[in-house]
Amino acid sequence: MFDISNVDKNFRIETEFQKEDIKFYNADEEPFGIHGVFRENGKYRRIPESVAKTVNEGVYVLHTNTAGGRIRFATDSSYVSIHTKMDGLGKMPHFAFTGSIGFDLYADGVYVSTYRPSIDIEDGFEGIIEFGTNQMREITINMPLYSNVCQLYIGLQDSATVKEAKPYKNTKPVVYYGSSITQGGCASRPGMGYEAIVSRRLDCDFVNLGFSGSARAEDEIAEYIKNLDMSLFVYDYDHNSPDVEHLKNTHEKMFKTIRKAQPNLPVIMMSRPKAMLTDEEQQRRQIVEATYKNAISAGDKNVYFIDGTALTALCGSEGTVDNCHPTDLGFYAMADTLCKVMKNIDLE
Repeated sequence: MFDISNVDKNFRIETEFQKEDIKFYNADEEPFGIHGVFRENGKYRRIPESVAKTVNEGVYVLHTNTAGGRIRFATDSSYVSIHTKMDGLGKMPHFAFTGSIGFDLYADGVYVSTYRPSIDIEDGFEGIIEFGTNQMREITINMPLYSNVCQLYIGLQDSATVKEAKPYKNTKPVVYYGSSITQGGCASRPGMGYEAIVSRRLDCDFVNLGFSGSARAEDEIAEYIKNLDMSLFVYDYDHNSPDVEHLKNTHEKMFKTIRKAQPNLPVIMMSRPKAMLTDEEQQRRQIVEATYKNAISAGDKNVYFIDGTALTALCGSEGTVDNCHPTDLGFYAMADTLCKVMKNIDLE
């Protein structure tokens, strides 16, 4: 079998650390900050296990996927390594492993490189990213979009300083609820999900509650979300509604549940991001817009609607891998449109 890593060093996977001065830290401990996920019963989770069990089987399976999870800290180490234990690995034919299973690293808000899993990964991997110089950097490590992380250790120079990262400008998170697109399928790496792009542009924290194929706006998930301490709620689950009638019966209901609990919370409603819509998809868009129009008519001044066709303004029909799941270009287009709306919202 031809191994391209023998020809091009950029394709080599770091699996053993040749460092005499490396010190490992548990990412769960200070000064490392965990965002978008939390530890419960030996895994990182996006919602409590007890809640996930009440929603549907898909949410229960997917709630341990670390989409939107981030580890943040500051260090002057000349390298940052990771050592992980994982399960529930997202291996799919239309999704790069670097996005579904890998981690990526940003320093001072700029992408540096990706921790790349091997093609035959089974229960975790290790990797290292070299900077080449010792200077203080604000580090964000984005966690896999479609896999479960059981343990994560950060390796730094033993002599390096490590401290808390600066807090987000907007510390109260934006909460996103929706389908596989919300979860991040099929970004080439975790930092290219549209929520992560928005987070870097607007310096805001976020929680990703995208559940691939399983976001159906059940009462149980609405009841959980309504009590979250958030600066903004964004939802788009059109793709996961079994039919038009289901969307009609649940979309406004979910909005009213959350609005009743949080009267002043900004809410953004989005229809499916697609450049050209079928007749049924047009009906679905109209249902989402009707929720918005009814809220406006009732005097709500903190609700916003983004037409899904506008989310594809920068990419047209070229922004997906399968006429549904965005590529990085598709996610960039979504983030660009969303940022234009969010810039006019006061994220407390």
